Amino acid sequence: MPALTDHRRAAHDALTRLSEEFTSFSTEAVRRCVTDVQACMTHLGLDASPDKVERMAREHLLGMLKSEPPSGRTRASGGDGDAR
Repeated sequence: MPALTDHRRAAHDALTRLSEEFTSFSTEAVRRCVTDVQACMTHLGLDASPDKVERMAREHLLGMLKSEPPSGRTRASGGDGDAR
């Protein structure tokens, strides 16, 4: 199964590139983004090739980075344990 091995290598390489490019996010956050993009593309019936997944994940990470408020990243609402 060389094609599957090539696909996994390409996905790993994309994750490495994106993690190095977006150092303000944890490697785990970048991995989750890549995984989510791949799942969404597959769900929509799109070709989830490693190149396309990397490009879409990069756009998503860039959007999250640019949407950060000037005061810095905040915790998600409800994450501090108090009931609302």
